[in-house]
Amino acid sequence: MKYDDAMYGTVNITESVLLDLMASNAMQRLKGVSQHGITALLGITAPFSRFDHSVGAMLLVRHLGASLEEQIAALLHDVSHTAFSHVIDFVFNDRGGQSYHEDKMEWFVAASDIPRILNKHGKEWRDFADEQNFRILEQASPALCADRLDYFIRDLEFLGLATGSEISAAIESWVVVDGRIAVNNPDAARWLAYTFIEADRASWSSFREVGLYQLTAEAIKAATQLGFVEEKDLWGTDEALWEKLCSVDHVDVRRLINLVTPGTRFTWDEEYPVFRVATKVRSIDPPVKVGTTVIPLSELDPAFGRYREKYLAGKRGPWPMGVVSAPGILALTSPSPRT
Repeated sequence: MKYDDAMYGTVNITESVLLDLMASNAMQRLKGVSQHGITALLGITAPFSRFDHSVGAMLLVRHLGASLEEQIAALLHDVSHTAFSHVIDFVFNDRGGQSYHEDKMEWFVAASDIPRILNKHGKEWRDFADEQNFRILEQASPALCADRLDYFIRDLEFLGLATGSEISAAIESWVVVDGRIAVNNPDAARWLAYTFIEADRASWSSFREVGLYQLTAEAIKAATQLGFVEEKDLWGTDEALWEKLCSVDHVDVRRLINLVTPGTRFTWDEEYPVFRVATKVRSIDPPVKVGTTVIPLSELDPAFGRYREKYLAGKRGPWPMGVVSAPGILALTSPSPRT
């Protein structure tokens, strides 16, 4: 297969196990699950899917010389994401960890067509269940890893933070040292680190996006408690779950759904918050290759280290959020379910 990717160009994929996995029912479902959940459905954030990102993570570890096993792990690493992606972490009150899909990984894969496909190719699916065994694919924050870097670069042009040539230059600066991703020069590492924080500020932990995630989560919780939505509905696509929510004939759910719109604004309201929300704040501290050693950027450039720490401190939650509805939509006011 000649696969055309927005970040890595045209790549020829010949390994039959990768081709079979990409065509699996489990992976094809991810074409209907956006990386950004509800905000992508509303046109606020980039529209790429979990499938795009999963294949992208595979292509990135491949570009960096990873084994076939690590390419398989990269391809499958997000297969257990629900509809609306990280919105569901807000439903289950895991906004800081955002690990619901990881907790459900083995359960989901075991019930899917992936074990049969891997067995056909002489591989055991459980060997790919723990991402921590694949060091190019996954590292704890603030280190670099293919998962973190791929979703980052896919957002940049949409957010107006980088051009295509800048993204290509960034990709070419990434190297693998002792099985982990590093950057081959300090200037590229600085660009990467500061731009990553700007992406987090503009999108991933922006006040507006977090507010819309929380509103959608409240709608899902209300619809579930009232019996209109079942857990199995979470394992479909964004559009299917959204259509089901919009069809609920109940005043409480309809009121919340009507607020999930680009016209809704969120305010800092310590006196009468509708809800209090803490979320995951993302940053990186790129390892920089210096001769034969690797040194974190914050050690090479203490000014960046101070900047990063100040950013993280300024984002510390929980945030008291007020909700200002668009004209003609009934407002949501405190008191409400405190989370």
